[in-house]
Amino acid sequence: MLTLLLATVDTAQTAQAGPLESLKQTFLHFGVEPKYLVMQVISFLILFGVLYKFGIKPTIATMEERNAKIAAGLKHAEETQVRLTAAAQESAALIKAAQLDAQKLVDEARKSAKEFADRQNAEATARAADTLAKAQQAIELEHKKMLNEARGEIARLVVKTTEQVLAKKLSEVDRAAYNEAATKELSVS
Repeated sequence: MLTLLLATVDTAQTAQAGPLESLKQTFLHFGVEPKYLVMQVISFLILFGVLYKFGIKPTIATMEERNAKIAAGLKHAEETQVRLTAAAQESAALIKAAQLDAQKLVDEARKSAKEFADRQNAEATARAADTLAKAQQAIELEHKKMLNEARGEIARLVVKTTEQVLAKKLSEVDRAAYNEAATKELSVS
């Protein structure tokens, strides 16, 4: 208690001495020397300035630079995502167009193949009909030729038979006349 009383008396005396003296007395009371305190504050400010200039400022600049790079990377990633989406849509459209073109080509190929097959069938039918008509004409010609040969042979046989029946030799003129008459009769019947 005595110390408290002395401190109160000491504070009353310092209050009369002035504010600077009072501050000095307070510092001394707590064991702080003002001249060392000022030197420590100046040392702290110098140390703070050096640390700020060579430590804190470059660190802040590096962090800001890194933040800028991260922001640029995110922006680039977003732009790339947008371009990727656009490219995917474009490739889907190109694939769809290619499929449509391919389908058209397949349809056209089927159509032209059907037309070609129809033409080939029509040509084959026409050739078959032409061959059949030629064959019928050839058969008719062969038939007429055989009929003519048969008529000639029949006429010759008639003449020969007539010679034998008549027992006389016919001259060439008579033979031709009989042949012609027999041919006419055979033609009519």
